[in-house]
Amino acid sequence: MINMSSFKTYGKIDEAEQLKLEARQKTQKRVTIISISSIILVCVIVAAVLGTSHSSRENSQSGGTSQSSAPSIKAVCDLTLYPNTCYSSLSPLNNTSHVQPEDIFKLATQVAMNELSKVAQYFSDHNDFNGSTDNTTVVAWENCVQLLSLALDHLNMVLSSGSLTLLEAADDLKTWLSSAGTYQDTCKEGFETASATVKTSITNWLQNSTELTSNCLAIISWISNVESSLKLRRLMSFTGHYDDPKWLNPKDRKLLQTWDVKKQANNIVAQDGSGQYKNVSAALTAVPDKSTNRFVIYVKKGSYYENVKVNKNKWNIVMVGDGMNDTVVYGSLNNIDGTPTFSTATFAVTGKGFIAIDMGFRNIAGAIKHQAVALLSDSDHSIFYRCFIDAFQDSLYAHTNRQFYSECNITGTVDFIFGNSAVVFQNCNILLKEPLLGQQNTITAQGKFDPNQNTGISIQNCTIFPYGYANLSCQTYLGRPWKNYSTTVYIGNSLGSLIDSSGWLPWVGTSAPDTIFYSEFQNYGPGSSTKDRVQWKGVKNMTSHQASKFTVSSFIKGDKWIQAAGVPYKSGL
Repeated sequence: MINMSSFKTYGKIDEAEQLKLEARQKTQKRVTIISISSIILVCVIVAAVLGTSHSSRENSQSGGTSQSSAPSIKAVCDLTLYPNTCYSSLSPLNNTSHVQPEDIFKLATQVAMNELSKVAQYFSDHNDFNGSTDNTTVVAWENCVQLLSLALDHLNMVLSSGSLTLLEAADDLKTWLSSAGTYQDTCKEGFETASATVKTSITNWLQNSTELTSNCLAIISWISNVESSLKLRRLMSFTGHYDDPKWLNPKDRKLLQTWDVKKQANNIVAQDGSGQYKNVSAALTAVPDKSTNRFVIYVKKGSYYENVKVNKNKWNIVMVGDGMNDTVVYGSLNNIDGTPTFSTATFAVTGKGFIAIDMGFRNIAGAIKHQAVALLSDSDHSIFYRCFIDAFQDSLYAHTNRQFYSECNITGTVDFIFGNSAVVFQNCNILLKEPLLGQQNTITAQGKFDPNQNTGISIQNCTIFPYGYANLSCQTYLGRPWKNYSTTVYIGNSLGSLIDSSGWLPWVGTSAPDTIFYSEFQNYGPGSSTKDRVQWKGVKNMTSHQASKFTVSSFIKGDKWIQAAGVPYKSGL
């Protein structure tokens, strides 16, 4: 997470932050109008999506050119955050009778992919900052090349999702579109400390692709919402297929369930030379690209000083160590020394289906170096079991896609569980360290920025105490809203007395956007009382039914992929 130094001056708002707050308020008004209108328009959508109502085009008052499409398209576009961009992107369907929902969604996605391809190509072909003395900006540009490539991959997965019913495909489609939007947003964040001219240029380059991606997400979300009443079947009639990994077969499933992975490892990493490799990065080069079979890497006890990247083509890796405190990967990259937060991770995993067992990931830069990530995951269906994630500020970057953490120890100070994935933590120890003088501890900083993203942080049955049970001199909060739709819930956790009675901290100022969703349900312990929590509109009380939506089975649809991996988990409340 890219935070300017002013972000850490709690309670103070400079002119730039005031402008951001005003922009937030405008966005909130826009979303409020959409929410109210949606109640009225849902009946229109039912008819529109089915293509049962078509009327003549309207002409603009200037020149008589077509400004609005058939009611079916207009009804859908009016529910997006960027309706004008939506109308324009779907203009080829203006003269098409009986537009089907898959036509609307498919065209919207294809247009978004075409636009993003142009932007990605520009970033790939032109590095306007080569030779610059500003290393942060140079690395940010390089990061954008990687991030936009990931965004394109996710849009391509949407278009090649196979012939599925909407109920089968909806969560995947929303996840991939949410991730595609987040990659573009992260690209822009990398230039937070750049000049105003550079930031404006980057924002302008990404504006259309960002809006088009958001519109795709809004369209599939609304079609999904009315699907059950419309009884639409086999909505996604695209070519191609997104295969489940072959490790779901009984042989590989048994391997993981018995935890006998060390004996059957494909590669062994050992500092003493008893394996094929002496470092983790070297072992990863031997992993086949895009393998649908499990590839097991056993990393023997040792301290591995390296920055590891599991790239996007390395699928279905199981990495197992000798214990979270015995097999540890160390790094020290940090923001203060000129590395963008996204690039500071000691261990960064992008390839889907990654599982880590009994591993430690540490960034030893220290609190004085501010943002310094120990573990970053972009891996869809990634699992971390009995792992130690240890740093200070921004320890764990749960960046995108669907993730699960079980029986892990996670330490930190400021915003140390952050990102915009859909992630569930179960039976973890979340341990607070002493931050820099003048800082306050904040456990989470969730980054949902689009109301249609299916992202958030769900912390369930965890224990939250000081690291080493030391007495902390600072206040500790459950989280603060990094973005306008920040979503975080705490369910059934043990909260120590270190939790401030107000519970949540604003990003800046004294309040938070009304559009956030923060909630606590059935927590216990001295820090669990909610009677003095902040009175923000976005801080909600949950029923058991509402809380169940943030469980493994509902929130990350984990009953299939987590169970298949043999990792213990709780499906519901």
